[in-house]
Amino acid sequence: MEETIIRYGKKTTCQFVYDHIYKDMSFFTFAGLEQTGIVKHFFSTRKGGVSKGEFSSLNFSYTRGDQKENVDENFRRAAAHLGMDCKDIVCSQQTHTTNVRKVTAADKGKGVVCERDFSDIDGLITNETGIILATFYADCVPLFIVDPINKAIGLSHSGWRGTVGKMGQVTLEKMKTEYGTNPLDVKVAIAPSICQNCYEVSADVAVAFESAFPHDITKAEEYLMRYHESYTSQDIQNCLLYQKENDKYQLNLWYANFRVFRDAGVPDTNIEITDVCTCCNPHLLFSHRASKGKRGNLGAFLMLQ
Repeated sequence: MEETIIRYGKKTTCQFVYDHIYKDMSFFTFAGLEQTGIVKHFFSTRKGGVSKGEFSSLNFSYTRGDQKENVDENFRRAAAHLGMDCKDIVCSQQTHTTNVRKVTAADKGKGVVCERDFSDIDGLITNETGIILATFYADCVPLFIVDPINKAIGLSHSGWRGTVGKMGQVTLEKMKTEYGTNPLDVKVAIAPSICQNCYEVSADVAVAFESAFPHDITKAEEYLMRYHESYTSQDIQNCLLYQKENDKYQLNLWYANFRVFRDAGVPDTNIEITDVCTCCNPHLLFSHRASKGKRGNLGAFLMLQ
């Protein structure tokens, strides 16, 4: 089945994975992750849940005003899609940090069926099977990481603060410390999030990114060659940022996170990046900017089989 979506300002269609029981419950998946053969994963759309109104319908937030029983049911459906139970999910507790937590079976259910005993955690890693890592979004960037050699996974939330703090690299370093992960071996997916044309930032944010990601023509071209049909020399120059007449800037979080992984040693051929913007597609995806804060949360889910 297909949905009409906006890609780089143009309407097109996108093929989704649909749950075999809840027929309107659609998800994004990534071929590179699936090809490892060791994980199950998906990134949700807002379709296929039971929440109402501005939370319609597959909302994964307990803190934005939705009814708890609706969110419980949405999590139950997400777990069932992976052949698991809500008690197998471990949720982040996101506050735009670069803190990463090692997750074990003792953490199962935290954030859904029981309280979390941790806070300020934007990334989760594990090498144990049967644990569903879960992080949440409404414009920020979801980072999926799979190490097929050491059979370990990471799932991290990266907004502008996380990106300028190089959350992807921090997650990889934590996986190396705990599991021996080599960046050359990992498969990475950067899931739907806000695009450059929709993401206006102030000058102080732009300065922070220019400092963290000095202009690199080679890496800009690598990104544009892989993820754009055509590009110009101006596109290369503006790949990370471009300034507008109002002294604001448009920031490309997709490219910045690509740079984070490339600089950390992940081959560019192992990095899969979406071209779907949350803000351009509010009918399909929750977007904080598009909804002016009246929204639920999307979910990223990743588990070792």
